[in-house]
Amino acid sequence: MDLSGWIDAFLDHLRVERALARNTLEAYARDLSRLAAHVGDAASPDEITPDRIASLLVDNVRTGFGARSSARQLSALRGFFKFLVRERILKEDPTALVERPGIGRRLPKTLSFEDIERLLATPRLDTDGGARDAAMMHLMYASGLRVSELCSLRVADLDTKRGVVSVLGKGRKRRLVPVGEVALTQVTTYLEHVRPRIAPAGESTLFVSRRGKRIARQVFWKSMKRYARGAGITQEISPHKLRHSFATHLLRGGADLRAVQAMLGHADLGTTEIYTHVAQDHVRDAHARAHPRA
Repeated sequence: MDLSGWIDAFLDHLRVERALARNTLEAYARDLSRLAAHVGDAASPDEITPDRIASLLVDNVRTGFGARSSARQLSALRGFFKFLVRERILKEDPTALVERPGIGRRLPKTLSFEDIERLLATPRLDTDGGARDAAMMHLMYASGLRVSELCSLRVADLDTKRGVVSVLGKGRKRRLVPVGEVALTQVTTYLEHVRPRIAPAGESTLFVSRRGKRIARQVFWKSMKRYARGAGITQEISPHKLRHSFATHLLRGGADLRAVQAMLGHADLGTTEIYTHVAQDHVRDAHARAHPRA
């Protein structure tokens, strides 16, 4: 089987056995297609040497492919070649000795608590769409959900008595996340007074459009941008910024790092630790303002 066929087999493995999200699969496919375009679809996997991998990374620089994108691509290539080694197609991984492109660690951008307050107060609660959007944004900020997790929630996933939501995250792993009282009130109001009017019988999805269908994440993103403009927020907005803000504000409030890791659904504590750098900014600012020799 040629390189193109093994790429398809690897993507099938990721989809079926590892249950990766569609967006992640598409990213893998794009990164591996760049390799196929560089060496040729009909190439055999054993023709790909470390020099050819390095050549691809050098070519990325010439074509304006950024260091961060190259690092992500190399990660996809390593996963692919490890798969081929496990399948005994290759004896060695040609990426093993290829150095990862040097990149700075990008800190997540967050909203201030004041911006969050204004954003959450913007939707009109006397309209079905406004009440639903308010419930979605409150829940996302209260529980740190990914937008894909938020849009795929079912009614049965929300336990209003215990104040928790059951979230199906990456790798199809479930986690229980607390829901604050304010967010729970917003979601309960939507459930009792709005959803019965717009959701058809038998629909299990929690948040639905006026047509009774599951809300697309792109639609929710556009709504958030509109609310941000109405709230006078000038910085670029996205649903993921609510998740970043959730984690940062929790840590600033003294939350335990491992508890935040569990709520975010991070497999690796190192992924969560990046928020500690952002959470400490206010400490440094206070020092700069108050210390006579700052």
